[in-house]
Amino acid sequence: MGRGDKKTKKGKIFKASFGKSRPARPAKKVTPAAEAAADKKETK
Repeated sequence: MGRGDKKTKKGKIFKASFGKSRPARPAKKVTPAAEAAADKKETK
């Protein structure tokens, strides 16, 4: 059990993969207000 074991967190880090023992970071949620501000900047 260690770096070569893909079922452990250390093994997932070593293999650079994600799964149940090492979940990937969730995508950031964009609020409607932030989205409108971003659109406003693009049109200028």
